[in-house]
Amino acid sequence: MRIALSQITTGSSPEQNLGLLREQALLAADSGACLVVFPEASMACFGTPLAPLAEPLDGPWATQVRQISKDAGIVVVAGMFTPAPDGKVANTLIATGPGVEAAYDKIHLYDAFGYAESDSVVPGAEVVTIDVEGVRIGLATCYDVRFPELFRAHADAGAVLSLLPASWGAGPGKREQWELLTRARALDATLWLAAVDQADPAASGAAPASTAPTGIGRSALIGPDGTVRERLDAGPGLLVADVDLDEVAAVRRAVPVLANRRLPCP
Repeated sequence: MRIALSQITTGSSPEQNLGLLREQALLAADSGACLVVFPEASMACFGTPLAPLAEPLDGPWATQVRQISKDAGIVVVAGMFTPAPDGKVANTLIATGPGVEAAYDKIHLYDAFGYAESDSVVPGAEVVTIDVEGVRIGLATCYDVRFPELFRAHADAGAVLSLLPASWGAGPGKREQWELLTRARALDATLWLAAVDQADPAASGAAPASTAPTGIGRSALIGPDGTVRERLDAGPGLLVADVDLDEVAAVRRAVPVLANRRLPCP
C-alpha cells in the first residue's frame, strides 16, 4: 500500500487551506498513493477562534474536501472542527474517498503544558477505523498518542496501520517526546503508524499566531517493530512511502504482545 503524509502549515483561513489540500492531494495521487493524510487542524490552525468557523460534516468545507478526494481519486484524511454544544467544537478527522466516508472526534484533549484544549473542544468517545482497499486503518489525533490503549484498540479491531494527524506543541523536550511516543505506539500495538504533524511555522516562513500548538514537523512513517522508516524535517513536505502490510503479521509472531496481554488482578 502506497500512502502519502502531507506536512503543511495551515493558517486561519479555511478556504485558503483547502488550496493547500488540493495541491498536495493531487501530488500524492500523481505519486501513486491511494491515501493522503493531512495534519490535525487542517481546516484552520490553533490560535484561531474555532467556534465561528466550525462546520458540520455536510457543510461547505467538508464538501470541498470530498471534491478534492474525488478529483484526485484517493482517500483524504484531514483535521477539521465541527460544532458541539455550549459554543464548543469537536476536533474531528474527516476520512473520505473511494469506498470511505467516516469521521473521528479526538478522544483525549490536550490539557497539558499550560494549554487547555477542553476550554473550546469537547472530547469524542468512539474508536474509529476505516477500510481502504481492504486494509483496516485506525484513526487518532495528536495528544491521543500518549494513550497506548487507543492504538491497541485499533489493533483489536483488525487495524494494521494507524493514522495520527497532529499539531504538536513546541517546547523543551517536545520533539524528543513526539519521536519517542510515536515509535512506542507502533511497537506496543505492533502496527504501522503514520504520524503527520503540522510543519513548524517558522520553517514555513510564517510566524506562529500565538502560543497555541502549531506544529514542529518531524512527520514519520514507523514500522510495527517501532523503527522509523521515513521521516521529514521541520519544514513543509510530502512523504510518499510504501507500507509492507505482511510485516505486521511477522512482527506479531515474533513479539506477540497483543496475544500475551493479561488483565491485572482486581
